[in-house]
Amino acid sequence: MSRFQSALYAGVVMHQRLRPREHKLRYRIFYFLLDLDEIDALARQLRFFSRNRFNLFSFYDRDHGDGGKSSLREKVERHLREAKIEHGGAIRLLTMPRILGYVFNPLSIYFCHRRDGSLCAIFYEVNNTFGQRHSYLIPVPSGATGLIQQESQKSFYVSPFMTTEMDYSFSVLPPGKDLAVSVTGRDRDGPLIVARLTARRHELTESSLLHTFCVYPMLTFKVMLGIHWEALLIWLKGIDLHPRPAPPDKEVTLGRGEISKIDHRYENSTNVF
Repeated sequence: MSRFQSALYAGVVMHQRLRPREHKLRYRIFYFLLDLDEIDALARQLRFFSRNRFNLFSFYDRDHGDGGKSSLREKVERHLREAKIEHGGAIRLLTMPRILGYVFNPLSIYFCHRRDGSLCAIFYEVNNTFGQRHSYLIPVPSGATGLIQQESQKSFYVSPFMTTEMDYSFSVLPPGKDLAVSVTGRDRDGPLIVARLTARRHELTESSLLHTFCVYPMLTFKVMLGIHWEALLIWLKGIDLHPRPAPPDKEVTLGRGEISKIDHRYENSTNVF
């Protein structure tokens, strides 16, 4: 058994647009869950993984946060302090690594913990294809267990086929044996789009990295290609384009967390690795 909390999650992502024309996509995908305090140790142990340098898989700090010189952990903790959220424990980032030097992450998720190990907040980092980045920070109530329910106003332009006049609802089963993340976008007429990730945990080892590269060859390149291909299909269905507004003045939008309840829907998720 690995001595690391970091892991590899392999599974399936689904997006479904509900109006005015239905459009659905489904892809197999994988993510790394990286404890921010373990990344250097992982890079020393795994020959196919590096930090801030080229490799088969690599993690670059500048791919996340505001691009400043402070550490990624310091950046996240600054936002937690400003939001007056108790913290001090592990911060684990769910993200796709660079593959052969390339990555585009539409969404990366930081699971932030208190010193006692309980989850204190979830920090959603969103990138659009226009080179912009924005984050949503949502507290997790003390004592929350099972499926985490959260909400936030949408404040960042992502797709040219949707405005920012929407709200997000998040349902998250935090990383364990399984992981599940569901995001529903709602406008004044109700649910407009649903995105869902379900995945199974695997240890980060040299053999699992090689296996992942073979099963998901050049995945990060396919993500960007897939975004533009699906956009073309949506456009051909006659869905209107919306102009891109100026980015938000603030780097982070603060959302709302609810008391979560135990949910067993994901306990028997399929191992697709």
